[in-house]
Amino acid sequence: MEHLQKILLVDDEQDILDFLSYNLEKEGFSVRTSTNGKDAIKEAARWLPDLILLDVMMPGIDGMETCQEIRKIDSLKNVIIAFLTARSEDYSQISGFDVGADDYITKPIKPRVLISRIKALLRRTNNPQQEQNQVIELGSIRIEKDRHIISQNGIELFLPKKEFKLFFLLASKPGKVFSREYILQHVWGNDVVVGDRTIDVHIRKLREKLGEEYIKTIKGVGYKFDF
Repeated sequence: MEHLQKILLVDDEQDILDFLSYNLEKEGFSVRTSTNGKDAIKEAARWLPDLILLDVMMPGIDGMETCQEIRKIDSLKNVIIAFLTARSEDYSQISGFDVGADDYITKPIKPRVLISRIKALLRRTNNPQQEQNQVIELGSIRIEKDRHIISQNGIELFLPKKEFKLFFLLASKPGKVFSREYILQHVWGNDVVVGDRTIDVHIRKLREKLGEEYIKTIKGVGYKFDF
């Protein structure tokens, strides 16, 4: 019998749990739910899910602390944890990745987009060869780092070296907010003096080629990839 991938949903709003459960089960996932962080930690330790979808803002133990506690359990150190976050919570994302999150998913979210994000996360974890080749598939976009190719809806797009490197960095962790300092260090390096204007120009060019919807500006912080 084929093993169903297991997803634990954690949110204090029952209607959100019902909505997500329905769509994930329809897609063939095995789903369990918890309405608070304390119960989620116990359920995760018992059930050993493949992925945990975790709300950030919850009464009692919030999502950040819940994530920290889950990461302390040996059998759950490698479980995929994706935070569910409202758009107004962008600033929490930096600390969220620090406590061990693998991804951020912004709500409200369309079911087909959620399914795509979850499958992409599970694929990266369960397909070591794909990770080795550094191929990223996010919705209509496919990125092949080794071949230096980006395609959108099956059509290959040409990106100069720095644009490709910048886009690959942002897309490598959808939802993560990358600071301007981090981008400068990892795309241009310490030996090249560039300013914020350089980043802005490259971001503008990427948006012109791929569409406005993928790269979000977080004022005062930096940029993130979302879809």
